[in-house]
Amino acid sequence: MSDLIRHRGIVENIDGSCVQIRIVQTSACAGCNARIHCTSADSKEKLVEVCMRDSSSYHVGDSVCVVGEWSMGLKAVSLAFVFPFLILLATLSILVSMECGELVSALVSLTLLIPYYYILWLNRRRICRIFSFSVEPLSKTDRV
Repeated sequence: MSDLIRHRGIVENIDGSCVQIRIVQTSACAGCNARIHCTSADSKEKLVEVCMRDSSSYHVGDSVCVVGEWSMGLKAVSLAFVFPFLILLATLSILVSMECGELVSALVSLTLLIPYYYILWLNRRRICRIFSFSVEPLSKTDRV
């Protein structure tokens, strides 16, 4: 298994050293020929901003490949889902064992997620440095 995640995209905007790239994120079955007749096919367009030292070699409309490490995906899942689940589970377990009542325990547990996500939002610049992507130009043979 490769340790890189690659998505093909098109350069949408260049602002100084940052390049915005539009990628189409598809589910596994969205590339299937039967997707027209199937209701589970899913695809979304996303804008990814990649900051680099030399963005002068790219132009709006260029086809590129956005590359990220597999470990970045694991970190993102951990920050977005695993840690909040652990906070929820630990708080709920502690409060139920203290006999605070199930409704109060559930509400307090859910309420504790608000500061967690707020702290993530406050640290978004620092988190952006952790999740850095790179860009590779697509050769004419790769543009299928």
